[in-house]
Amino acid sequence: MNTKVTIAGVEFKNPVMTASGTFGSGMEYGDLVDLNRLGAVVTKGVASVPWPGNPVPRVAETYGGMLNAIGLQNPGVDVFVERDLPFLQQFDTKVIVNVCGKSVEDYLAVVERLGDTAVDMLEINVSCPNVKEGAIAFGQKADSLYDITSQIKTKAKQPIIMKLSPNVTDIAEMARAAEAAGADAISLINTLTGMKIDIHKRSFVLANKTGGLSGPAIKPVAVRMVYQASHAVNIPVIGMGGIACAEDAIEFLLAGANAVAVGAMNFVNPYTTVEVVEGIEAYMQQYKVGDIKELIGAVGE
Repeated sequence: MNTKVTIAGVEFKNPVMTASGTFGSGMEYGDLVDLNRLGAVVTKGVASVPWPGNPVPRVAETYGGMLNAIGLQNPGVDVFVERDLPFLQQFDTKVIVNVCGKSVEDYLAVVERLGDTAVDMLEINVSCPNVKEGAIAFGQKADSLYDITSQIKTKAKQPIIMKLSPNVTDIAEMARAAEAAGADAISLINTLTGMKIDIHKRSFVLANKTGGLSGPAIKPVAVRMVYQASHAVNIPVIGMGGIACAEDAIEFLLAGANAVAVGAMNFVNPYTTVEVVEGIEAYMQQYKVGDIKELIGAVGE
């Protein structure tokens, strides 16, 4: 039974990874989860300099999910390279670093800093607000996405994954723009923009007013978008959005994802990632699937 998948020349022992922002840089879960069982650890967003994040409160529970407006708080790329990367290198798992920034120059600084490190791939978070474009996210306009992707590709030494925002009119258009600009893979979906109001205080629950919605509630939207994106491009797709169990992950694979990432459920059940790995293996045994590639995109047009 073969569970290995290859994305942009990088081989993963299985298609299960963590979703950025829900697993720290791996160290936070190291005492609970055997990182050797995972296909990859995808880190929290890393910026060129430390970011303080948004004011509190910045997390709220919702029906079937959660809202967050953390603001990509992180200690910066230097701390990541000196502290977090050596920790991750102890394990037999691939390392994918999520990169964030407020300008193209911010992204390029991180990409270049990581160029000669033991990082396997870079995931570019284009849901960040572009300060030079009136805070419109890099990933909300096809031309902006094309521009940042092509510029990063000129500097990146590792394969790049463009993490697409679902807050767009046509996800297939965005996927094609990333591919045309040279992206090695795409991942989706990032969080959906949402809001929660406290009816007793008559005020916003989050200090930021809006936040990113994640969790099981968004899974049907995510599956639909992964299906559309995977049929729009020829590069690999990493699917995420509300995966809570192996059955959810398999649904994404059947829709066309080459790999999957577990996000919000890491907060609910920190063992979810390993349970998904084991559940996929059990499914393959049950249905006599010899190679996981038989599942990828098995649901037709």
